[in-house]
Amino acid sequence: MSEIITNVQLRQIQPSDLPQLFEFQRDAESNQMAFIHPRSRQDFDEHWEKVLVDPTVTVRAILAEDNLAGSISCYHSEGSNYIGYWLGRQFWGRGIATAALRMLLDEVDTRPLLSRVAVTNIGSIRVLEKCGFQEVRRQWSPATQRFAACEEVLMELLST
Repeated sequence: MSEIITNVQLRQIQPSDLPQLFEFQRDAESNQMAFIHPRSRQDFDEHWEKVLVDPTVTVRAILAEDNLAGSISCYHSEGSNYIGYWLGRQFWGRGIATAALRMLLDEVDTRPLLSRVAVTNIGSIRVLEKCGFQEVRRQWSPATQRFAACEEVLMELLST
C-alpha cells in the first residue's frame, strides 16, 4: 500500500496547471475505471476556458506535498449541484481525494450535493462515503460522447 499523504492543499487553478491536468485525464487506466472518454486537446482547452470563468463553478487544484495531484469542483448540472474530482493515477490510494473533498466541502456550503460514480469505481465510492455521501440509487447510464455506458451509483450529501 502507498504511503498516506497528509500535506494536501487546495488552491486556484493556474494556467500552468492545465498541461498536467490534460495528461492526467488522458490516462487509459483512469478512463477505463471511470468509464470516461478523454477529451481531445481542443475540447479540453475549451472546457477549461469555460469552467475557469464561470462564477457558478468552484474549481480547485489539488496539491499533495506541493505537487499538482489533480482537480476538484462543485458545479450545477441537470438542475442539481454536483461535485467531481480527478487525480493523477500516481496519487491514488494515499488519502488525497478524501482530504481534498473534505476541504472543498468546508468551502462550499451548498447542499444537497450529488456525485455520479461508476459502480465499479470502488475507491471513489469509498472517498464519498468517508465524507458523508450516501447512496441514493443505482442507474444505467447510456453512452455519450464523453461517457461510456455503465451502471452508476448516485451519491448524495445532505448536510455536513
